[in-house]
Amino acid sequence: MKSVIYFLITSVFILVSCKDSSEKKQGLSSESNELQQTIFFGGDIITMEGDEPQYVEALVQQDGKIVYVGDKEGAMKQYGGKAKEIDLKGQTLVPGFVDGHAHFANFGGQAVCANLLAEPDGKVNTIDDLVAALKTWYEENGTEKTDGWIVGIGYDDAVLKEGRHPTKEDLDKVSTELPVMATHISGHFSAVNTKGLEMIGYDATTKDPAGGVIRRMEGSQEPNGVLEELASIPPMLKVLSPTEQKWVDYYLDKGQEMAFSYGYTTAQEGRAMTNHEQLADYAERGKMKLDVVSYVDYSYPQYLHSAWNSRDYKNHYRIGGIKLTLDGSPQGRTAWRTEPYLIPPDGQKEGYSGYPAIPDDEDVMAIVDTAFANNWQLLIHCNADASADQLFRAMNKAVKQYGNEDRRTTLIHGQLIRMDQLDSLKKYDMVGSFFPMHTFYWGDWYKQIIGPEKAQQISPIKSALNMGIPVTSHTDAPVALPNLMMIMHTTVNRVSRSGTVMGPDERLTPYEALKSITIWGAWQHFEEERKGTLSEGKLADLVILDKNPLKVDPMTLKDIKVVETIKEGKSVYRMPSQKMAFK
Repeated sequence: MKSVIYFLITSVFILVSCKDSSEKKQGLSSESNELQQTIFFGGDIITMEGDEPQYVEALVQQDGKIVYVGDKEGAMKQYGGKAKEIDLKGQTLVPGFVDGHAHFANFGGQAVCANLLAEPDGKVNTIDDLVAALKTWYEENGTEKTDGWIVGIGYDDAVLKEGRHPTKEDLDKVSTELPVMATHISGHFSAVNTKGLEMIGYDATTKDPAGGVIRRMEGSQEPNGVLEELASIPPMLKVLSPTEQKWVDYYLDKGQEMAFSYGYTTAQEGRAMTNHEQLADYAERGKMKLDVVSYVDYSYPQYLHSAWNSRDYKNHYRIGGIKLTLDGSPQGRTAWRTEPYLIPPDGQKEGYSGYPAIPDDEDVMAIVDTAFANNWQLLIHCNADASADQLFRAMNKAVKQYGNEDRRTTLIHGQLIRMDQLDSLKKYDMVGSFFPMHTFYWGDWYKQIIGPEKAQQISPIKSALNMGIPVTSHTDAPVALPNLMMIMHTTVNRVSRSGTVMGPDERLTPYEALKSITIWGAWQHFEEERKGTLSEGKLADLVILDKNPLKVDPMTLKDIKVVETIKEGKSVYRMPSQKMAFK
């Protein structure tokens, strides 16, 4: 087999914390240690069962599972006096959230490093803002947690006023003595200062690595500090990956806390590599409280042959399958298209259309064949139509050879796939995990780089659903904050930063959008029998919201707050100052 170009994008060992899972005797919270049953009532309880919203008056959990769903009178008759009673006081109870795709092992880095996101998730709207944010973070935190680097996450050249990436000259204003790294919101680029280039080992004599670009100063071979794809990802992984045990745990703790604060009860590590070992160790030591399912990069097959590869969790962790990455970032213009981008990136000529992560079809076919032969669920990062064509060529061969019964092969993102390619998703019984958050964050940018008409067709989730294709929606965090309410907001409204509706026919209803992060997310991960709806016998994975997302003005969905997150009957997050009405 020809040499495979490994297109790596993820890092940072960041997960979650709360209290030891051996504490099985603990009740809903520290206020209810003595009771193992809890009755919820007094608000909108949405079961998420059926094609239309269904409400019940009460839900009872016992020992981490739902044991009653129905009217309040029946709940009180069976459990009254024996259970802690929680009056929701008009708030809304829904199943715990299951994100269709994210990089959980990066949540901790997002929580620990400087926030370089633009509004509304951060305050970095200019390069001066970026420099100031990095300086402030360093003054407040130092570099002990980041192995001597000043690090920030999430800048967006498409939104920065200057319309470009920060260069080494910009980042030298942060420090000339310490290395500085600013990672791009896509995870596919980074920018470093002069000291950072020295630490990495890039200079005028360094050749571009296969699958990556070291951008150069105009008229010379001297690096300008902007690193693309495989020139960026390996050093970025190294910088963002703590090795000392106390910092590994710290990142994981902070990531887990962040996940719970947004209502996650199940998270996906969408491209596990060696960080699988940290996640597994964290789980083995009983520190994992959130369910985390990893999809291992195809270049680490040894992990897929381990006992962690299972449909059942061990201490809240498991491997769910294999991850294949076929192209890059559409907003970064590295996603592989059949048509040129209207505005090529710096250093590229007119006619540039992105490029494949794995140029040779034979290599892609070999990876897909391996997944099918071993019955491993396959997740494929595929943003644009040329990479989708490559995927479908490989799928055609594998399906003919191995069959295709209930594999739930999942295409991740699908931003720039053609509408006719939805037929292939249907033909191969694939799940489409789409990314409508792009309509807000980069809708206006897409109008410039692919044209207004095609920009209206990004992330065609409603068309896929109408064709009978199973769909989910996702955050791809830390590309954005892991905010599941922002998923709902963008999936329902598809309104750009400037107020343009991006594909009105591709909007989901609020109920469909909520299903995409509950029962449909559970189904994608083969977990629909134990998660995703409020049904007797399922896990008591619950989220309390301050408002009902099915009853508010859709344009206010992003403002809904997670009041409390409950994992298997235990309260794992409460909004600060929030007091539930215990009786």
